[in-house]
Amino acid sequence: MNQLETLKQFTTVVADTGDFRQIEAFQPTDATTNPSLILKAVQKPEYRSLLTETVAQYRDRALDEITDRLLVRFGCEILSLIPGRVSTEVDARLSFDTDATYTRAERLIDLYQAQGIHIDRVLIKVAATWEGIQAARRLEQRGIHTNLTLLFSFCQAVACGQAKVQLISPFVGRIYDWYKKSAGANWVEADHAGANDPGVRSVTQIFNYYKKFGIATEVMGASFRNIGQITALAGCDLLTISPDLLAQLADSKAPLVRALDAQAVQTLDLARVDFDEAGFRFALNQDAMGTEKLAEGIRAFCADAGKLDQMLLAA
Repeated sequence: MNQLETLKQFTTVVADTGDFRQIEAFQPTDATTNPSLILKAVQKPEYRSLLTETVAQYRDRALDEITDRLLVRFGCEILSLIPGRVSTEVDARLSFDTDATYTRAERLIDLYQAQGIHIDRVLIKVAATWEGIQAARRLEQRGIHTNLTLLFSFCQAVACGQAKVQLISPFVGRIYDWYKKSAGANWVEADHAGANDPGVRSVTQIFNYYKKFGIATEVMGASFRNIGQITALAGCDLLTISPDLLAQLADSKAPLVRALDAQAVQTLDLARVDFDEAGFRFALNQDAMGTEKLAEGIRAFCADAGKLDQMLLAA
């Protein structure tokens, strides 16, 4: 078997793309999207009609509703190609507004259900700010499942577990990027590869903590820079992988073994922790990487949401 086929024995493979025509080739179980991926997709000629048709049909509606309808249109196309779930993201500009995030998530689910999509086939992506996590807590209590994204810090993962969110997406590659940039000329790539990669270590810590204490929230490693980061996390609940890296895995016949094991962590000596709002904010503040990458990620998603707005207005 190739590495992709082997990986699927240990881990649920998720396609990280808005380009649903690439999905069929790799047969993932789930798929994830975000504002940047949708923006990238609608700039391709083969997807432009989805944007123009959505605008033509709902031109009299508010811009934010048109955006949500476009996101759901992409999500429905993706769901026709996969057996599992699609993740659709709430506007990142609402990342610090619990009530607005909750309301926007409800509308996305309503739009999916109007298309005949079962609620269990959609994960609502929300930035893992304190406000986003509290919105996700309320959504989960209502039966709307969530994917907490832009997750870089252990305290974010702990708070998500406390909120009983369905799934988290720790960003392996962006954590790696921060530490590499911070080290500058002192960075030695070989010393920070595989299990020693800082992004891999972060996901491993979260995975071990969740499994040790029976936290049901799923861990989905995301934002990979190379297949070494992926293979070092074989055994993680899910991994969401770009089409380029999926293709590299499919082309490789190198051996691949399970790296993370939920049973093996039971012998680890770990301490359980809890965060209230003040404790969460302080812990995140003390994590320079987590603080900077969360803010940077929100800014980037907001910028791409603004670009998508302009495309919709011009259509």
